[in-house]
Amino acid sequence: MARMVALQQNQLSFSPLASSLSDFSGTRLHTQLQFKRKSWQPKGSFYVSASSTKKILIMGGTRFIGVFLSRLLVKEGHQVTLFTRGKAPVTQQLPGESDGDYADFSSKILHLKGDRKDFEFVKSSLSAVGYDVVYDINGREADEVEPILDALPNLEQFIYCSSAGVYLKSDLLPHAETDAVDPKSRHKGKLETESLLQSKGVNWTSIRPVYIYGPLNYNPVEEWFFHRLKAGRPIPIPSSGIQITQLGHVKDLATAFVKVLGNDKASKEVFNISGEKYVTFDGLARACAKAGGFPEPEIVHYNPKDYDFGKKKSFPFRDQHFFASVDKAKSVLGWEPEFDLVEGLADSYNLDFGRGTFRKEADFSTDDIILGKSLVGV
Repeated sequence: MARMVALQQNQLSFSPLASSLSDFSGTRLHTQLQFKRKSWQPKGSFYVSASSTKKILIMGGTRFIGVFLSRLLVKEGHQVTLFTRGKAPVTQQLPGESDGDYADFSSKILHLKGDRKDFEFVKSSLSAVGYDVVYDINGREADEVEPILDALPNLEQFIYCSSAGVYLKSDLLPHAETDAVDPKSRHKGKLETESLLQSKGVNWTSIRPVYIYGPLNYNPVEEWFFHRLKAGRPIPIPSSGIQITQLGHVKDLATAFVKVLGNDKASKEVFNISGEKYVTFDGLARACAKAGGFPEPEIVHYNPKDYDFGKKKSFPFRDQHFFASVDKAKSVLGWEPEFDLVEGLADSYNLDFGRGTFRKEADFSTDDIILGKSLVGV
């Protein structure tokens, strides 16, 4: 029989970040850029009323996207179960979240412990419980999804977190949902999952984010810039720095995931989700500085072909134009991003990095190689 437990407040421990998040009171740090936004709360546009309370399974859910999504679903009154391996605490108090809200959330969330690659366990445990809706936040391969579908023949909706990285590189931008995809991309498993969902005839929706940022981000997106700004170091940016990219706030992404729940317009559809504005690499460096209250950064451009960094990445973004249209999500779902870029970066900084919490220690080794060669060149 599958193991499922309702978590109580006195059973919880916090995720092992650089420091505990439990001391966040929701007050913002004082930076040169001040906003009046309160700690994150659902707005009227946040709520998409499905026809009834749903029994929802989230594959993953203890990191980043799932942390914010699960709270919205619980606030909607749904019964939410997180399927994880149990290696990390099932809940943690969010930046800016009150003790009362956290206690209420953690008392309602359910946990199913297991390995999603143990396909027989997945089939037996899910079929024993039964779920109306599955959110797959961490699925990478189609063979990880098929057992879920087999176990839940009466599933009402399967909502999948794909990636805008599936699109074939093109000279015509922004990417739209109808653009050609790249079967050889490093996200080919997500493409194959979308094809599987289509072939199975289930009611599915796929969300394709571009770059995601925000508090608790485990990918070195904004954190990469914040480390360098805090240390007062130049920011090395490849090539000209005018490459255009796009970031979307995790809270806006969570809103989009809720918008498709029980929404007939989302049935068997793909939606790009990100911020409305595009930004150059140089512009992103400046936006991070403004968001964190740092001086205008010194930017150093370099030719990546002149260096051998081994297996290390010298920059957290792909060195190309990469951005997507979110018009379909806006027109079909009525979704609107809440955060513009600088405001969203300030939210991330004030509620995370600016409080001394981050996922990875600073590593300036590739910077030193670039800057050392640049100085010699001078």
